Amino acid sequence: NAKMNPQKEYVFKICISMIPIFVVGVFFKEHVEGVFGSGLMVVGFMLLLTALLLTLSERLSARQQGGGHGVSYKDAFIIGLTQALAVLPGLSRSGTTISTGLMLGVKREDVAQFSFLMVLVPILGEAFLEVVGGDLAGAESGIPALSLAVGFISAFLSGLFACTLMINIVKRAKLWLFAVYC
Repeated sequence: NAKMNPQKEYVFKICISMIPIFVVGVFFKEHVEGVFGSGLMVVGFMLLLTALLLTLSERLSARQQGGGHGVSYKDAFIIGLTQALAVLPGLSRSGTTISTGLMLGVKREDVAQFSFLMVLVPILGEAFLEVVGGDLAGAESGIPALSLAVGFISAFLSGLFACTLMINIVKRAKLWLFAVYC
């Protein structure tokens, strides 16, 4: 069936959000890695930028009537653009994408969920490239396969718990508290 149901649309929106990070990862990876050696000043500035985005989004989302809307295709692409920018050191990926979604008028719970799901593809893609490229630490260090499997499962379960917790915090909490932290 070629007709798009809500689940297919959501997956397609996730795919659309991946376009900018794909472009950055394929064409600008060396440039981004070069920024990591540029010192603490860049990191500090990016943390301040994250704080500004969080505060601004908190103010703008408080002014919205009706609580916002779901993630549109346009929203997905724009949120994806900010995820691509968040490869810079000190710029929070989740803070940037959630703030952007809120400023676009997306409901808190929808943008929080979308933000945490859209990161899975780049993480899995990078892990795949490391495995294919032979850069997997376990393959060269002699770590037993069982230990790697237990580590993977533990990381997956703790990540799932952390994502669930963060989605609930974003739905209820004030983002300015994260801004103060930054």
